[in-house]
Amino acid sequence: MDVIRPIFSSDDLAQMPDDGKRYEILEGDLAVSPAPNRKHQRIVLNCADFLRTLELHHYGEVYTAPFDVVFDRYNVVEPDVLFVCQDRLDIVTDANVQGPPDIVVEVLSPSTRDRDLGVKVHLYARFGVREYWVMDPDDNALTVFSLTDDGFRQHGPYLVGDDWISPLFPDHPLAVAALFR
Repeated sequence: MDVIRPIFSSDDLAQMPDDGKRYEILEGDLAVSPAPNRKHQRIVLNCADFLRTLELHHYGEVYTAPFDVVFDRYNVVEPDVLFVCQDRLDIVTDANVQGPPDIVVEVLSPSTRDRDLGVKVHLYARFGVREYWVMDPDDNALTVFSLTDDGFRQHGPYLVGDDWISPLFPDHPLAVAALFR
């Protein structure tokens, strides 16, 4: 007997309850995550603070969850933090981001670790995210995946005491210690 698997779309996502959980559509599958813990939230704020500094220097705009990124009808994600460069701000609407941000940031948690390091790495590369920053609160580590012609290239992990210098803003090094304070 054939198994018929439901495929979720952005239309289904619009019907999800506002219950504090995060709902995403990944390759047509519904992914649900609980609200993040305190350490996760602190890392998100620290990362957003750094990217907000870049916003003030007119590099682009930073947003934090909840704010959807729509790649297509069957791929809608809600990253912890995202950044869109100044010359691409036309993809940002009042409702969501229509296309790949330049930077996507995910903070690993027990419920999202496999997803963030699995399907999302491939999804973000396929849809053209220029940099994918993965924050590991267990190890106080930053791993960056940067887009090349052949897919993502991994940099790091960078630990407390290290700096990451993004080619998107080479004059503004990111001190990893500042993310995990």
